[in-house]
This record gives sequence, C-alpha cells and structure tokens, in this order.
Amino acid sequence: MLFFSLWNSNKIDPNDYISHLPDNILHHIISFLPFESAVRTSFLSTHWKHLWKEALLELVHDVITMEAATKVIQSFVDDFDTHYRPRNKWGFRFEFSHGRGKFAASISSKGALQLDFSAGKQELPRPFDLFLKPNLESANHLSPPYMWFDWGWHEENHPLQTQQPSLNTMKIKSLYLISVNQLSNMAVSSLVPNLPFLQSLTIAKCNGLQSLQIKEAKGLHKLVVLDCPRLQSLSFEGCCLECFRYRGHLVSFRFQLYCKCNSSGGFYIRDYGLHQEDAMLDLRQGPLTEWTWDFKPSFSPYYYGLLNFERNDCECANKYKCFDSILRTINGFRSLTICRWFFETSMCKKLPFSSRDPLFCLRKLKELWWIDCSMERESINALLCFLKLCPNLERLYITIDPKCYDMPSTAKFSTLVIVPGKLNDLKTVKLEGFADEEKEIFMARRLLPLFGDNNPIIISKSKGKYLKHLVKVAKLEKKGKYPYKFKAVENVDENFSDHVHMNLY
Repeated sequence: MLFFSLWNSNKIDPNDYISHLPDNILHHIISFLPFESAVRTSFLSTHWKHLWKEALLELVHDVITMEAATKVIQSFVDDFDTHYRPRNKWGFRFEFSHGRGKFAASISSKGALQLDFSAGKQELPRPFDLFLKPNLESANHLSPPYMWFDWGWHEENHPLQTQQPSLNTMKIKSLYLISVNQLSNMAVSSLVPNLPFLQSLTIAKCNGLQSLQIKEAKGLHKLVVLDCPRLQSLSFEGCCLECFRYRGHLVSFRFQLYCKCNSSGGFYIRDYGLHQEDAMLDLRQGPLTEWTWDFKPSFSPYYYGLLNFERNDCECANKYKCFDSILRTINGFRSLTICRWFFETSMCKKLPFSSRDPLFCLRKLKELWWIDCSMERESINALLCFLKLCPNLERLYITIDPKCYDMPSTAKFSTLVIVPGKLNDLKTVKLEGFADEEKEIFMARRLLPLFGDNNPIIISKSKGKYLKHLVKVAKLEKKGKYPYKFKAVENVDENFSDHVHMNLY
C-alpha cells in the first residue's frame, strides 16, 4: 500500500519512489549493504548524503571534550573486529554539548579510518597548523605551540595524552582527515601516533589549515592533500613515498627524504625518496604566496644514476624555484599531473631539450596529464618541450581549463621545438575541454609527428558527454586538404580510460 500511494503521488518522481520512503525504512535498507556500497549511496542525492551515517554509525550525545571523543575512537579501533563489526556498527557520530560542534568517525572493511568534521560550523575558520608524527608510541615530542589544545569555551590548556598502541588494534592502513579545523587539529595529532600500521594519509577541505608538517613518516607510502585554500607550506620528512597528490594553490614545499636500509644476505637494499607510482601537482589555482620547492635527500645520490646530484652549475636566480629541483623530486614516477604555467615559471636554463640527458629525463614516466588554460601556440610549444623529457611516455592527457591560472608567455620555447622529439611508445592522446573541433584539429596536427611510425590514436572528450576519435579520411586527402577529422566513438575501449588523477573526490 505504501509503495502504491507513493507511486501515485503527483509530487513524486515515478522513477525514484524509493527516495521518498521514510528514513527509518531507508536506514534498514542501507544496513543490508556492504559498507563501501552504503557509503556510495551518499552520491545519489542531497537527501541520501547522510543516511548511511545515520544507519551505520552510533550517535554519541553531549560529548564534553575532544579528548573524550579521541579516547572513544581509539577504543573503537581496538575493539572493532570483536565488538563492533559483528553488530554492523562502523563508527560514531559525535555531538558536543551546548552545540559546540559535531563530527563523524568511521572505519571501512578495508581498514580505512575516516574522521569527517564537515558537519560542524565552517564559517570564518580560524587559521591553524597541523603537526603529524606517524607510527610513534607517544606524542610527547610536541613542541610548546602544539602542547595544548584549546576547545574554546570549555577547554583551555587541556593536555592531550596518547596511549600505547593496543595489541588488538585493527590494522588501520589508511586515514582520511576531512575538514579538520582549529578545534580538532590537536585531537588528530594525538591520534595519528597510535596508528602504527598507517601507510596512506589523505587531508582534504581543511579551510583553516595554513601549515602542514609531517615528520618521521617511516611507513607512509601515500600522501594526498586536496583543496586546503589557506595552506601556505607543506613539509614532509620520511622515506619511500610512492604516491604524492596535491591539488590547490602553489605553496612552499619541503621534502626531507632519507633511505630505509634492509639487510639481505650481507647486502643492503635501499629505498629512497619519491618513486614508483604517481605524483599529482594540480596547481590550477596559481600561487597563493611566495613559493619554494626544497628537495633534500639525505643519502648518497647514486639512485637513478644521479652521480652529480649536488652539482651547482644552474644559472637560475633561485634554486628553490628551479625545475631542476622539481624534476629530481618526481624523477622516478610512472604517472604525473602538472600545469603548463608551473613548468614555464620554474623552467631551468640548463634543461637539455636538445638531448635526452639521463640526469634530466623522466625515464619511468608512462602517463602524463597536462593542464593549461589556453591553446596559444607558445603554450603548445611548452608542452612539446616537456615531452622531450618523457622518452618512454605511453599515454598523454591534455585538459584545457579556462579557469586555470595563467601567466604571460615568455616565448622561450619556440626555438626548442623546431625538431619535435619522437615518442615511440606513445599509444594514446586524450583531449578534453577544447572550445571546438578546429582547436582540437590544430592540437592534433602538432602532436601527430610525435607518434613516428605508430598509428596515431587521438581521442577527444566533447563537452563531457561523448568521445571522438581522430581518423584519416581518404576523400579529404585526395582533395589536398588536411586528411584527419574527428568522428564519434561508439564502443569506448578500455584504453580510453581517464587518468588516475581525474575525478578525485
């Protein structure tokens, strides 16, 4: 009867009567879904956004202090497999007394802990610094600026203590920190050392965050920082960072990397620095303040053949704004996202575009996502110059975003692309955001020589709806016209998939 009445209501979409069921029934339905599927229901509509939390997270009223909430979370992590998972409870929704704030903590079945403070008050966020020291037994290392946590009205000079990791602690390998604010940053700092198995850290939408410092991250392999609009500096100290993804303003970056040595049969196997997986430098928002890029490996630079790692023959005015330093940081990655303006503003005078110097080439790079704001000839020249550093590239993604930060062209690339380099391994080029097919054809004409003897596969994503494939048309060739044009793709091959950094959160 309920389904029938909802179906016949004039205000109800007949294709979506389920969304108009009472919330308690929707909670019951969600409770039967696997956890990851339940979370994905939040993307269905605004109404569904928080239903999964109401169904799977226990509500905790009148929490007095953030320290109390942190202890509950630590106990929850310790007892999750034995006490909470059998009851299909995946976390908590905390509401502080007197309306001082609320947040959610949840654990996925794959060992990912998420702390989401976005439900709290977000207007006029107060600036704060976040200091994290993963995989340690205590947080007594905190310096005076981080020793005390201020919870506003109720809590002043309230010390946060951390506990020894429990032997029964669930192996939390991933931590997601969403909308951390000035009132919660110390609680986060105290919790992180009690997650000894942490390998991946994501920090997103922290509107008041102005400085992020991560020290002694011995086991951290993945760091993701997204959409923190006030961030001015990011410092990382650790080893084996296989994945670094950043989206936001260009700020001051500092990487202090050291080797981790493992003895094996009398030899030492060393892992250094940033390598193996991917780096995302989505800097479309441009610089926020004066920026620098400081990369300091504290090891002998024989890795990747960098025999002259400390050479000082660069003529750039500021070595901390030189692409030479940036190139050393991303040297071993397989996938990269970068903006044209950032490459141009930091381009080193000593980059040997006329030859493939092993000290400069991104030899392991297989996928490149290039972001620009326009299709000017000099902008394309900058791309072609960068491609000379990528001899083994297989897939190229080019996005034109009119909102991307721009800078006046320096016209310093024109003489460097007279003879474009060949990319013998290049298989696919994907274009996105181009104003019309004429501009797509213009870009294709500049890229076709890169394929050498390979059959060019260039596709275009038109207005985000469908794909077009560049094909050779015999009739156009007979008429003496440019023989290529784009045609709609009916069966999209898996080779046309998006870049790994696209559509993040």
